[in-house]
Amino acid sequence: MKKKHFLVFAIAGVLVASTAWAAPFGGSDDVKYSQALWKALVKAKLAGSGSIKGTPYTGQHPHGAILDTLDSTIKVKRTTGAVIVKRNYGGPGVSKQAVADNPDKFLKAVTVMFKRKGYDPEDKDWFWVKFKPDGSLHVNPKNMKLAGMVAKGKPKGCIACHKGAPGGDFVFNNNR
Repeated sequence: MKKKHFLVFAIAGVLVASTAWAAPFGGSDDVKYSQALWKALVKAKLAGSGSIKGTPYTGQHPHGAILDTLDSTIKVKRTTGAVIVKRNYGGPGVSKQAVADNPDKFLKAVTVMFKRKGYDPEDKDWFWVKFKPDGSLHVNPKNMKLAGMVAKGKPKGCIACHKGAPGGDFVFNNNR
C-alpha cells in the first residue's frame, strides 16, 4: 500500500513539475530578458525616473483608469525592435489632470510589448511584460512572473486580448 501511494505521489510530482517547467512565461530566461528590457527602457527614457511622459487619456480594464502610451524603437541585447510602453494609473483621486500633475503618485504598472524577431511568430513576435513602477515584475494569482508569452493559449490575458486588435498586428493604438 505504501509503495502504491508513493508511486501516485511521484507521478503527480512529475506532472506538476513538468507543467511548471513548460509554462510559456515567467521563467528565468523571461525574467532575465525583462531585466535587460527595463534597462533599455530606462536608457531610452521610456521608463524610470526622468522618463518621457505621454498625454494621459482615459483607459479601461485591465490596464487602468488613466493611461499614457509611448511607441518607439529600442535595442535590447542584440535585438532592435518596436516597443510600446503603456503606463497604467489608478487609485483614489486619479484623473487625467491629476496624472499630468503628479504621475508618480498614481503609477501602478508599466505594461510593455517589445517586438523580438523570431521569438513567437504565431503571435507576431511580441514579448510581453507587466512591470511595477520600480522595474520589478508583477505576478499573476498563481505567483507567475508576468514576462514572456504571458497567458499564451489561455482565453484571457495579454495575447488573447491583443489578438483582437484591428489589422491583426496585436496593437490597438495603430496598425503596424
